[in-house]
Amino acid sequence: MAPEQEDAAGAWDDALRAAALFAADPHGLGGIVLRAGAGPVRDFWLDHLRSRLAGPMRRMPPGIADDRLIGGLDLPATLRAGRPVIQRGLLAESDGGVVLVPMAERLACGTVARLAGALDTGTLALERDGLAARLPARFGLVLLDEGQEDEIVADALADRLGFRIDLTGVSLREARAAATPRAGGPKPTDVQASEPPSGRAADDPVTTLCTVAEAFGVLSLRAPLLALRTARLIAAEAGRGEPDEADLIAAARLVLAPRATRLPAPPRPDEEESPDQPQPESPQDTAPSPDEAAERDEAPAQKSSETILEAVRAALPKNLLARLLASDPPLRSTAAGRTGAAAASPLAGRPIGSRPGDPRRGRLDLIATLRAAAPWQSLRRSGSDPRRIVVSPEDFRIRRLKRRSETTTIFCVDASGSAALERLAEAKGAVELLLAEAYVRRDRIALVAFRGIGAETVLPPTRSLVRAKRALAGLPGGGGTPLAAGLDAAATLALGVRRGGGSPVIVLLTDGRANVARSGLGGRALAGEEALAAARLLRVQGLPTLVIDTGARPDGARRLAEAAQARYCPLPHADAGSVSAAVRAATA
Repeated sequence: MAPEQEDAAGAWDDALRAAALFAADPHGLGGIVLRAGAGPVRDFWLDHLRSRLAGPMRRMPPGIADDRLIGGLDLPATLRAGRPVIQRGLLAESDGGVVLVPMAERLACGTVARLAGALDTGTLALERDGLAARLPARFGLVLLDEGQEDEIVADALADRLGFRIDLTGVSLREARAAATPRAGGPKPTDVQASEPPSGRAADDPVTTLCTVAEAFGVLSLRAPLLALRTARLIAAEAGRGEPDEADLIAAARLVLAPRATRLPAPPRPDEEESPDQPQPESPQDTAPSPDEAAERDEAPAQKSSETILEAVRAALPKNLLARLLASDPPLRSTAAGRTGAAAASPLAGRPIGSRPGDPRRGRLDLIATLRAAAPWQSLRRSGSDPRRIVVSPEDFRIRRLKRRSETTTIFCVDASGSAALERLAEAKGAVELLLAEAYVRRDRIALVAFRGIGAETVLPPTRSLVRAKRALAGLPGGGGTPLAAGLDAAATLALGVRRGGGSPVIVLLTDGRANVARSGLGGRALAGEEALAAARLLRVQGLPTLVIDTGARPDGARRLAEAAQARYCPLPHADAGSVSAAVRAATA
């Protein structure tokens, strides 16, 4: 079997095992983030999950409104009864089952918060339309991530779910072949760990899993707790009271490996005894001291952690090193999971609810207005026509509309020095690659170059690939490094984008070695101080920045990144593809 087929078979086996574990304890394990495009592979896996679930699976429509998600006032029943009647929402209806969320990477912030709150408490607080109630809502989540590179599921939600599955490299033929029971062997869907049991209970599984999580850069405290719950579930299915080492390995591979943000440090070699070391001659010499006894007690636990570390290392995603960028947070908030900020608009945009207001200053939400007026009809009618609905000014509700704000990526490129031609070629290639993707996302690209004694905007914000190539083709290089002037020009352009309602992101490609001040005079000392001051101004102005270090030594560019509180990515030998990948990962 080819390595690619082995990887696909392993991914499918892990997906089936995660489905079996989740089906056994949906609410306790939280749920699954399934990264896969729409197609037969994803449908095949979902069918397998449905066959395992004891409760119902409800699908959450994209863009669901609050009254359908969490419930609210049942308007027809309220008008008939003359008193408020509660209508349960999707989450309360899914109590004891599973909620399937398509396009989870595009969830709005409010929806993410409501789902996370229900997962934490198992209840739903309904406080709207004059109602106040707490409804049971114990459910599991299956978040479907379509696999778009510029969109990710909100961390606040994904952190609460036990499993993360990636089926983007699995074909339907490989999935069906892996799902076929092997002759004389266990089924891949069995909950029991495939590794042979060690025959002994694990020493302090909580400490072991926390140690493994820390080694792989998993900082969330929920992750080792979910791994421990998974290990106990595996042990229970196998008839063991407590998880053994094999159970911990299986749980760590499924829960911790997909969350890894770094590779652990290599173990230190054990010190070997010298062959001429004198041997003890009496029983008194062999008696250990208290410190030695403590070290001997810790040895099994340390060995267990090292064994699990190696097993998790083998299960790490193949592209881990390519997608990790110094374990820093993204440049923009991923709470909504969508590129570009969403700006409030009174008259245009996507409806996201309603609020009290004057219909002359917005769009009237008739249904919400009737809901607000319905509970008071028995007091307002006072003998009038019972079919008439009396609406007061305080009942008026206007629609809340949100319009997506486009993202503008501003490349600020160091075009000076002997290596300028190489850096410019990298920047040109990255701009062209990102511009093609920006056309699909309706985002824009701009280019600022600094060289000699100043900086200029070579490419204003645009989506035109033809215009970008024409401007990039004539970009010269050479001369001094006026880094402060380049940062000032990029900040001015970014602030203009922000004033126009857009979301700017500055991508700085430089080695950080400034030698020309704003005045045009040479001198590394003054030029370096001005560059750091310009970087601090980016931090004060709240402009998200990515510093791509193109130099061989990380001194200058790293200091700039620290001053701007920017994300730092050392790429001394970057090409267009790696720069483009770094920008996509940092701005996701």
